[in-house]
Amino acid sequence: MNRIDRLFGILTTLQSKKHVTAAHLADKYEMSVRTVYRDIKALEELGIPVGFEQPKGYFIVQGYFLPPLSFTADEANSLILMASLAEKFADRSIARHSNSALSKIKAVLKSADKDKTNRFSDHINIYNPEPTKTENDYLIDIQASITQQIIIAIDYTDNANVKTSREVEPTGLVFYNMEWHLVAWCWKRNDYRDFIVKKISNITCTKQPFQKKDHIKAVDFLTWYK
Repeated sequence: MNRIDRLFGILTTLQSKKHVTAAHLADKYEMSVRTVYRDIKALEELGIPVGFEQPKGYFIVQGYFLPPLSFTADEANSLILMASLAEKFADRSIARHSNSALSKIKAVLKSADKDKTNRFSDHINIYNPEPTKTENDYLIDIQASITQQIIIAIDYTDNANVKTSREVEPTGLVFYNMEWHLVAWCWKRNDYRDFIVKKISNITCTKQPFQKKDHIKAVDFLTWYK
């Protein structure tokens, strides 16, 4: 990777995260920490306000407007493939937002690249002879709960066909056994639970922040649970 591409990559990484350590950048772009320091200085000399907070790392100073990113045809095609998977394996809410994002990406492509991505779109098909039956579109609500750390109330039907209402603190979404699973702290049971998303019949945002601190990761719970 030449230096121009590396500087652009570092800038993109800084845009995408709240803080980034020098060690993370060094590992990501396969260079020494000393080179990271030189590249950060180069960005500052270009007028990009990069701040630093010990021990969290580097960040783009709030309020600085970064120009829109450009995409190559290969990057856009990768996202088209992901959007196609969303159509088959996510629910309506995720598919709707992924298609909206894809339209915005196509809008900033060069004319020649637009032709390539449109041609690629016409030749993609995700063959799934037994598609997951999705009767709701709650993945986007669960996603919002996880990122905003807001408690949600769910109506759920368990494997014994017993219907319950409970408030939960979602810690992650996991796709396995051809189904989406919500791992969450359940206040009704005072423990973590694995909920099959398609068995949720209703979700309500309580607007109440998480009460429990230091949640375990969803994948760690599933490893222990199984």
